[in-house]
Amino acid sequence: MVEWRTSSYTPNGQDCVAVGRGIGIRDSKAPATHLPVSPAAWTAFLRSISNRGRA
Repeated sequence: MVEWRTSSYTPNGQDCVAVGRGIGIRDSKAPATHLPVSPAAWTAFLRSISNRGRA
């Protein structure tokens, strides 16, 4: 069983994107499907957004 996590900024835990560790991402309104994302791709994504705005 995958533990899906939503952003702490989502007030009701719905209408958002959820992340499943080692699995991928999904829309909370369509939880039966998900987009597979490799750990390397997820790490690259997180690095790109954390470096945004830095020169």
